[in-house]
Amino acid sequence: MSVTGDSPELNLKAVVYATDFSLHSRNAGLYAAQLASYSAAKLLVAHAFTLEQAAMEVEVGDTRVSQQRKDLMDLLSAEAARLKVDSIEAIPTLLEGDPEDVIPDLADRNGPSLIVLGTHGGGRLERGLIGSVAEKILRSSRWPSLTVGPQVQPLSAKTLPFKRILIATDFTVAAAHAAAYAVTFAEAFRARIDVLNVLPDDAVDRPGQLTDLRTRFIGALDSLVPQHAKDICDPATYVAVGGAHERILEHIGRQSIDLLVLGIRKTSHISMVMRTSGAFRIIVDAPCPVLTIRG
Repeated sequence: MSVTGDSPELNLKAVVYATDFSLHSRNAGLYAAQLASYSAAKLLVAHAFTLEQAAMEVEVGDTRVSQQRKDLMDLLSAEAARLKVDSIEAIPTLLEGDPEDVIPDLADRNGPSLIVLGTHGGGRLERGLIGSVAEKILRSSRWPSLTVGPQVQPLSAKTLPFKRILIATDFTVAAAHAAAYAVTFAEAFRARIDVLNVLPDDAVDRPGQLTDLRTRFIGALDSLVPQHAKDICDPATYVAVGGAHERILEHIGRQSIDLLVLGIRKTSHISMVMRTSGAFRIIVDAPCPVLTIRG
């Protein structure tokens, strides 16, 4: 994706699908392949690894390739072949290094890009701690990232994935940046948009404050979204007060949302920067993919 003026465009050169070869990654791969096909972008099927000691001994000072590298390339090639369709190029891409460094770097070298990855989220203990590979990639990438969590149903390879998109915001002006990307997806897939404004319980302490906040956000959004996009997306605005995690998941279930869009910022009531795993817990529990945009 790139930004032309104030509005991003879906002119992807590459979709970077980061896989660990797990069942959870396979569903993300279907989304990656569809998005690459729809935007006529190449699909980079990527895996990041670290050489084991035995493999290092084979490769250092020699021209031989270790069995570890061969096995991983075989897995990547098979995954690329599984996702290959006539309209896209699926390229197996083996990366040596830390995923949080080499996956965003691959996206940078092939930008404008979209990173797509799956996550299992782990158990309750893991979800409460920083340490998920997927979370680290989201924190370090400057490109929009689509994460497919464990609650997302398997995608049919013949079905466009997004018919109704939810933008979750906390009324801040900067949240309109993420909203603009949501509109870009909505235009591409002719999807409807819901704007869910989530406020913490103690945010509204005077009469008229809720109306003031709504007006400020809608004004910022109007400046980014062209009229023709509004006509296509038919946006509907909702207001909720309480915990962002609960209110967002309730809306997704009630309105049959296909894609959730979150802006990642330090001061956001919703995202709490990835530093606290607030947004990542939503990603893990959401029954739809989540597009995160760093503000």
